[in-house]
Amino acid sequence: MTRIVVRVPSQRSPGRFARPGLCNTAALALSLASLLAPLEGRAAAIPESVAAPLARSAIPESAVSFYVESTDGAGVLLEVNAARAMNPASTMKLVTTYTALEVLGSAFTWRTPVSLVSPPKAGVLEGNLYIKGAGDPDLVLERFWLLLGQLRARGIREIHGDVIIDRTLFDSRDADPAQFDGEPYRPYNVSPDPFLLNFKSIDLGFLPDEERHQVRVLAEPAIGGQEIGSVRYLEGSCGDWKAKLNPDFSNPERLTFVGGFPGSCGERHLPVSVYSHSGYASALFKTLWTQLGGTLEGSVKDGVAPAQATLFYEYESPSLAEVIREINKYSNNVMAKELYLDLSAEVLKLPGSAERSQRVIASFLAARGLKIPELVTENGSGLSRIERISAQGMGRILEDAWASSSMPEFVASLPLVGVDGTMRHRLTTERIAGQAHIKTGTLADARAVAGYLRAASGKSYVVVSFINHPNAGAAQAVQDAFLQWVYEHG
Repeated sequence: MTRIVVRVPSQRSPGRFARPGLCNTAALALSLASLLAPLEGRAAAIPESVAAPLARSAIPESAVSFYVESTDGAGVLLEVNAARAMNPASTMKLVTTYTALEVLGSAFTWRTPVSLVSPPKAGVLEGNLYIKGAGDPDLVLERFWLLLGQLRARGIREIHGDVIIDRTLFDSRDADPAQFDGEPYRPYNVSPDPFLLNFKSIDLGFLPDEERHQVRVLAEPAIGGQEIGSVRYLEGSCGDWKAKLNPDFSNPERLTFVGGFPGSCGERHLPVSVYSHSGYASALFKTLWTQLGGTLEGSVKDGVAPAQATLFYEYESPSLAEVIREINKYSNNVMAKELYLDLSAEVLKLPGSAERSQRVIASFLAARGLKIPELVTENGSGLSRIERISAQGMGRILEDAWASSSMPEFVASLPLVGVDGTMRHRLTTERIAGQAHIKTGTLADARAVAGYLRAASGKSYVVVSFINHPNAGAAQAVQDAFLQWVYEHG
């Protein structure tokens, strides 16, 4: 059996009821008091202001869970169905990102090495160029451009061999992108990859010209050799403009549109993923390398560097603290899935896999004294039908994070209510705006909120709510009312 070793900070935060400097007897007495006292103020029923929108949404109370606890150890304020295992949707990213912050450290960076067997001479590289995928979740277009720019600046102009991409960091390979919801070209369904470039996506911009009754289509990045078919200009209302396009993306080299685009829509954008990971890396490398004035005689393909290859350049990513802001603020599923596999690759020094990362997270939580038996992770992003945790379990993880050394970075990564991220358009006119950092979660049959809230009283709370029901799409008003209730009554 493999022995899993997880690095845990040497300075453990005090437990929920521990106080530094107390003898065992005094600590026990304080623990009992803190256990019993909060029961007097605990609400076991859904507040009226929350129950009303819940009834209007036709969601039964059995399909919802609420958990609210003070961050200062004062106890539970609200607890409804809190021990029930439920689908947390994208709030599962909190488990992944908190584990990563504590295990890898907030200053952790990904380093993508480029190696050569022999150095370039007079701008010419006679052999192959080797790039090892480091599992960087944030190797987006501009960062990859900078990486290639450094190769040009360091003396490579012509590559007379091949570009070899090493993808051995993960056990996984391209998964069926239609498996989750039948939407194979949506970027959120992109599978993780050791050499994840720009989320493997292309942004298609549709720009209608009302006078000429024409539609221009702009692609970013504009891949060399990729053709984009014309789009008919349609009259009438905008409506479901994506369906009206009726696209055919079966051939990544030529994107076609059987339908058309309504001019009344104005400018719209459609991000798509049409290439395989290998195909996208090949197309993007050739495009950017040419733009930088370089030439490539060979091809871009998968492989590994020979033993005699030596490091030529190493690209370093932004820090983990910066990366998790992108993951949590904007609920980036691809980055979260990438980070999930990075956990096992970095901690166990074995090829990253879902099963190994699940064990790393379980081991970390156990080391923190957190027993959450109902926790089920699949890819760590919440884009899953099987991931599970209870509101109480999520609340305990958030309580632990609040007491940890990584708390500032973790809390700052969450959307600020009414201000930014996925919460920027919610509760904007209420007094709670700017007073809570809340991660959201959205699936067809699940809605979730989880994070931290500073009540009008000045007290801070961990707040969690999960709703699993076919009518979950109507649950936003319920969870907004829940957050507002905690703000007013906390």
